[in-house]
Order: sequence, then C-alpha cells, then structure tokens
Amino acid sequence: MRPLFHSSVGISLRIPIVAPMTSPLIDTHCHLDVAAFDADRCQVLQHARAVGVTAMVIPGIQAAAWHDLLALCDAEPDLYPALGLHPMYLRRHRNSDLSTLEQMLQRHRVVALGEIGLDYHDPALEPRRQRQFCQAQLAIARSAQLPVLLHVRKAHDEMLGLLRNADLCGGIAHAFNGSLEQARRYLDLGFKLGFGGMLTFERSTRLRRLARELPIDAIVLETDAPDLTVASHRFERNSPEYLPEILSALAQIRDAPCDEIAAQTTANARTLLGLS
Repeated sequence: MRPLFHSSVGISLRIPIVAPMTSPLIDTHCHLDVAAFDADRCQVLQHARAVGVTAMVIPGIQAAAWHDLLALCDAEPDLYPALGLHPMYLRRHRNSDLSTLEQMLQRHRVVALGEIGLDYHDPALEPRRQRQFCQAQLAIARSAQLPVLLHVRKAHDEMLGLLRNADLCGGIAHAFNGSLEQARRYLDLGFKLGFGGMLTFERSTRLRRLARELPIDAIVLETDAPDLTVASHRFERNSPEYLPEILSALAQIRDAPCDEIAAQTTANARTLLGLS
C-alpha cells in the first residue's frame, strides 16, 4: 500500500477492453477494507466478480483495523484476510500489537501475515524501529507457518538479509520494483513477486523488462487498490475490477495468451496462499 491514488508519470500502454476470463483471477493484494471503499464496496465487489476476479487477499496494515477486516472477509467468501503491521504506519504501532497479532492468529484463519516490511523511502520512519517490528513479525510468521506479504521500498538487500535467517514458508514481495538479481534471491527463498498497475504504463520500462524476463511461475497479480492504479484510471481510485487490465499488459509484455497467463498466475497464488 502506498499513498492514495498515486501512479507513475508516463504514457499508457494500449490495453484493450478485457472480457471476463475463462480462467479465474486472484487479486493477491487489495485493501478493500479501507475507508476509500466505504461508499460503494458492494458495487466494487460485484464489478470485480463480473470480470472474473474470483478471490481477493485483503492485507492488514494496523491493529486498530484488524477486527473490521476480519468481519468483512467473514461476510464475503471470496475475500481472504491477512494481518500485519505496515511499516508506513509505524507511528501508530505499539509493542503490545505484536502479542495481539499472535493471539489473533490463534483465533482466526488467515492466509498470510502482512502487510509487513521495510520502507526507507520516508526518512521520518525510524529504520531501527521498522526492523524491530519486521523481525518480530517474521518470527511470528515462522511460528504460525504462514507466508508473508512484504512491502519493501529502498530496502530490498536488507530485507533479503532478514529473510535469509527467517526460515519462512515463502511469501509475496508486493509491488516488486527491485533488480533481476534481487528478484532471483527472493525466488530462491520461496517467494513470488507481485505485479500491478505500473505494468500498464509505457515508461515503466525496467519493470516491464523484469516482468518479461522472470519465469511465469514467479509472478502473481495484484492491484494494491485503492492505490497504484492502472493507466486507464490514472489519478483515480484503484479497484480490483481493473485486474484484467494488468493481466492484459503482462500478456502483451510476454507475448502470451491472456488465458495462459491468467491460469498460471492464479495457480501460483493458490499454491502459495493455500486458497481453495
């Protein structure tokens, strides 16, 4: 999750209108629980389902929102919860949230621990305290045998160092924007890489090259809604209903049929997260 409605500056790819997929799609990172969707959440869900998005993973970002997130996922069978303490919300976190997280994982079925990680983009977010929360949550994930959903900015090498000693069952490097060498190191640790709306911008040349060069079994699709929207909705609220546009961009970049990419990325997400 990034600041609301941000998108890269650039010229958009020519993404065709996408019909519903014969292969179902999974949005592996969608903050459908936040206030940006309070006015029309039901309609957003209907539109996403209509274009073939059959499952959405909803990551937690702060302890105060966990109960509402779980209630939303309990009410909608195609929404899957994750719980975590996001590094960008560091000032809202308390040390006691970590023990609360452990207790919540014992009482509720979640598919991952997240959104967690390191964000060194904002110098006001104290790196030492970020590392403390991140390492503590990695240990909780290991104990619970859960994959993790990672938010990483300007900190991939440090995060990879933490993961190397964490002994996890994998996870997703969300909105991945690192190098090919860093990507391969994540893959060696059992991680998938999340690609979203930035693929639909023509000037995302490095990201698009990376999406072309990686093995397809390394990739999962995501929107990060309401943030990081697709080119056709630049400066607007992002939505899981735009996931087919990300799929279409990835298929163009890899010169492969949409259904083939949909089937593989969905299988990648199901296997990693244990989705039915």
